[in-house]
Amino acid sequence: MNSEGTLRYVGRFPGLNEKGFFRQAQGQWHSSIGIGTYLGANDDATDQAYVTALIRAVEGGCNVIDTASNYRFQRSEKTIGTALASLLANQFSREELIICTKAGFIRTDSPLKTDAEVETYIEEKIISKGFGKAEDIFEGRHCIAAEYLQSQIDKSLSNLNTDYLDVFYIHNPEIQLPKIGHDGLLQRIRDAFSALEECRSRKKIKYYGVASWMGFRTSANDTAYHLLEDLVTVAEEIAGSSHGFRYIQLPFNIAMPEAFSLRNQSVCGQNYSTLGAAEKLGITAVVSASTMQGKLANRLPNHLTERLGNFGSDTQTCLQFSRSGPNVTTALVGMKQTTHVVQNLEVGETNPLSVEDFQRLFTDTEKSSA
Repeated sequence: MNSEGTLRYVGRFPGLNEKGFFRQAQGQWHSSIGIGTYLGANDDATDQAYVTALIRAVEGGCNVIDTASNYRFQRSEKTIGTALASLLANQFSREELIICTKAGFIRTDSPLKTDAEVETYIEEKIISKGFGKAEDIFEGRHCIAAEYLQSQIDKSLSNLNTDYLDVFYIHNPEIQLPKIGHDGLLQRIRDAFSALEECRSRKKIKYYGVASWMGFRTSANDTAYHLLEDLVTVAEEIAGSSHGFRYIQLPFNIAMPEAFSLRNQSVCGQNYSTLGAAEKLGITAVVSASTMQGKLANRLPNHLTERLGNFGSDTQTCLQFSRSGPNVTTALVGMKQTTHVVQNLEVGETNPLSVEDFQRLFTDTEKSSA
């Protein structure tokens, strides 16, 4: 579980490395484009498409693989496990890859169609096994109780066909805020972080983090808001400066720029954007929804496409924007077709924007849309 593996992986792609495609964080080298596995039907054809795309992505320079326990009813994790077995049987080693998953949403093998089915599932799979109490579960769909998260890590390790996770995220904890408030959520996060530190001591995970759809890109007075400094403080109180809370994941794209544009975080009394606060606090920022699940395709104005590199598609332009964000380590994009993998990794053949050029682009875009 050392960092030499990712450095070895970078050495396979000297051309990409010269273009600034790889970024170092937490002692590991990350591809600036990562493959996501959220979308797709729950069928064998989609599984096979993902397996093929995952293998092609790793062979092409993408070593960051992102999923979650609930994606496609566990099928996304399992397809990664299948792809990983193939990759390791050939030329790659596990240490070259950064495999990330999440838990929080209650995972099932198939859709639960009625409230009665949900109640039965929770009673049999969670409460009766001591993984959580009824009060730990929000709306029958979300649980971050310590014992539950530990059980989910074990299940994910099995699905993914690996002995350890590089990053384990608590998935959208802000969902529980209406039920328990900020103080209540911080206590649950404290319990969760303690359990995750125990998992680190057992070498089941290297690092952990929080993946939030709303919490890091909303204003401080919003009910879904997370103050990143609070989360770091909790981790430090549990494990000191060597704590494993080192990653956050949040949306960041041309239409959802709040991670960069909104100064909603405070660190030592100074205001920062979430990306800026993450840098100050030693947290690695991974961004999702780089193309808004394809919704930004064929909608970008010419001045953006020209400034970002005149790529052949809006998807490529969107990726260049997201991975160029200051302090962004990896921009995730869903890829289940090899043609999309090849096109997306072509972006890595162009240098990302500098901090200054990105700031100018953002400022000019704001002026043009005012």
